[in-house]
Amino acid sequence: MSPDATKPSHWCSVAYWEHRTRVGRLYAVYDQAVSIFYDLPQGSGFCLGQLNLEQRSESVRRTRSKIGFGILLSKEPDGVWAYNRGEHPIFVNSPTLDAPGGRALVVRKVPPGYSIKVFDFQRGGLLQHGPEPDAADGPYDPNSVRISFAKGWGPCYSRQFITSCPCWLEILLNNHR
Repeated sequence: MSPDATKPSHWCSVAYWEHRTRVGRLYAVYDQAVSIFYDLPQGSGFCLGQLNLEQRSESVRRTRSKIGFGILLSKEPDGVWAYNRGEHPIFVNSPTLDAPGGRALVVRKVPPGYSIKVFDFQRGGLLQHGPEPDAADGPYDPNSVRISFAKGWGPCYSRQFITSCPCWLEILLNNHR
């Protein structure tokens, strides 16, 4: 057997974006939980504060300063949960948060200190076999979650698309691939 055959598989990868630009590499997650933060003393996980980009807009700099302790992303038996550890809200969109057969984009606001199941494994399994919804917000991936720091998007906000948000994460789940 090759050494790679015994290596555990990652359950998700995390991409960090500033507007339409991905910053840094994909971060593979092997542990059941990962902290994603800007500044967490003695923290381990994905530190967004260490990702450099030549030119940043003022809105990105202001939003990055609000990430703070960020989120704890946790894989549980029923799905994936996000706990907002920061001092500002996060905004979440996931195929399993949308109403079945719904056509409207659902973005949930999660206040500081609260958590939300960002992906339900049972509902996600049903999405694998259903029709692909209209995706006005870019390509559709039934195994991805989008999380914006401090800024919302969608029909209720001036930002219609997540790519208009200064700082956001794309969680690419590996469980159904």
